[in-house]
Amino acid sequence: MHRVVHRRQLSPNVTLLEVEAARIAQIRRPGQFVIVRLGGNAERIPLTIADAHPAAGTITLVIQAVGKSTRELVALQPGQAIQDIAGPLGHPTEQIDAGHAVCVGGGVGTAVVHPIAQGLHRKGVNVTSIIGGRSREWVIFEPELRALGDVIVCTDDGSYGRKGFVTDALKDLLTTVGADIVYAVGPVPMMRAVANLTRPLQVRTIVSLNPVMVDGTGMCGGCRVSVGAETRFACVDGPEFDGHLVDFDELMDRLGTYREFEQRAAQCADGPCRIGLAAPTAA
Repeated sequence: MHRVVHRRQLSPNVTLLEVEAARIAQIRRPGQFVIVRLGGNAERIPLTIADAHPAAGTITLVIQAVGKSTRELVALQPGQAIQDIAGPLGHPTEQIDAGHAVCVGGGVGTAVVHPIAQGLHRKGVNVTSIIGGRSREWVIFEPELRALGDVIVCTDDGSYGRKGFVTDALKDLLTTVGADIVYAVGPVPMMRAVANLTRPLQVRTIVSLNPVMVDGTGMCGGCRVSVGAETRFACVDGPEFDGHLVDFDELMDRLGTYREFEQRAAQCADGPCRIGLAAPTAA
């Protein structure tokens, strides 16, 4: 059992949980993730390790409540526990040793770029973070990233920071200051837009992918993605890949395979309902 020692609401639907996982805290590296299972019959959910505190024996998980399982996780209070946490899984982030790195985070993806920025900062790399949200209340991890370098905040409605998308700020930064590498994590359309922006500029771009994942060991094949016309598995080959080679259209299509089932499960969590859906089409 992994006891929750701290809980903090970051935005209207994003919650931070600091949980006991001593062995994982000791060996995790930036970019790696865990798979959590709240209880014996619960869904297995992949979550990036947003931070770790080896001395305290804890790791930090940042969870966006979008369905039944994630809503149950974020409802946990200090003193309650998660039954299983498996990890660390996946390849660590490939980091440069010098120069200028730009970390682009959209929404909950900002929590994923945080450990990447941490690792780069420790190496002495100059880090600029560009983070965004719909409005000020949706912007997360700004203080943590400011401790690691410059931060540019963007909001869709202009209620805080710069009005507009993170890609607009990235375009301005690349044309004025430049960068040796870009790391981007967020909604698939955002990561695709970043890759399309950096490709003609020949700026290397790493993205962290979030396909459907079950076991985290490459056995189920649910997380397969096409990268450079080759089939890769996000759990064991990633989750980070060259953004210029990812087939984002296929990724978006596969992410929608079980959307109807996910919506029905969320509705059932709120009260009685009937389960009667057709089987998903093969992807």
